[in-house]
Amino acid sequence: MSTTMTIRLDEDVKARLDKLAESTHRSRSFLAAEAIQSFVEINEWQIGEIRTALDEADAGKFASDKEVTALARKWKVNAR
Repeated sequence: MSTTMTIRLDEDVKARLDKLAESTHRSRSFLAAEAIQSFVEINEWQIGEIRTALDEADAGKFASDKEVTALARKWKVNAR
């Protein structure tokens, strides 16, 4: 099921969206919906990862100095 939503765009962005729609033979609505879906998925993932990391930090689950040093050596990074 889908629903309708109205948004405001800068004129330049709308013009660019029009060109993209024309060149891809897709509607502006289709392209906007795809862009919003991608934005939502990426941000949901990022927020989930941040929450997981905060929960781990709150539980005291940190990498030891030895683990950090081993990882730095693995990537040949000076961890100072």
